[in-house]
Amino acid sequence: MWTRQSLLTVPNLVTALRLCCLPVFVWLLFGPQNRQAAAWLLGILGATDWVDGYLARRLGQTSEFGKVFDPTVDRLLFVVGIVSLIIDGSVPMWFAVAVLAREVVVGITMVVATAVFKMERFDVTWWGKTATFLLMFTFPGFLMAESNIAIADAFGVAAWIMGPPGLVLSWYTAVAYIPLVRDGIRRGRQKDEPAPSQA
Repeated sequence: MWTRQSLLTVPNLVTALRLCCLPVFVWLLFGPQNRQAAAWLLGILGATDWVDGYLARRLGQTSEFGKVFDPTVDRLLFVVGIVSLIIDGSVPMWFAVAVLAREVVVGITMVVATAVFKMERFDVTWWGKTATFLLMFTFPGFLMAESNIAIADAFGVAAWIMGPPGLVLSWYTAVAYIPLVRDGIRRGRQKDEPAPSQA
């Protein structure tokens, strides 16, 4: 059961602040249509992805709520950001759809495995973190490439340098998660099994 103390923590506050920046990003992109400002904000949100987790460990404020809240917000920021760029037309459609499909497949799998099959949670792999890091900067790069900044072409080149490896790694980790999900479900079921009675 989540308590007030487990909710009101510095890491959760940081996560909530990042979430509150999401409508600002959407407004910048579709309101004043300031692609440069929207790209900077999206890049900052990607660059601060690690901050809440670091603070949780550093301050000893890890919580079950935070373990759910943080990755949920990260995935929401990622999905809304990609969909927004698709609507804006500032990212190659095939690339965006390939990344979005992976996020949807993994997201639904994790929800079903946890809620229905009682999967025990596991940490994201190093390769998964690397893929996320690359993609978190790829999409702001595509957006910046379509802005009026003087070095727009350089951002486009950087996006194409980071994007394909990030996409390949993301799908690789999706496949690599299959045995981890299977093992997590088995451990979760073992915890739910009643202890043998003592004679």
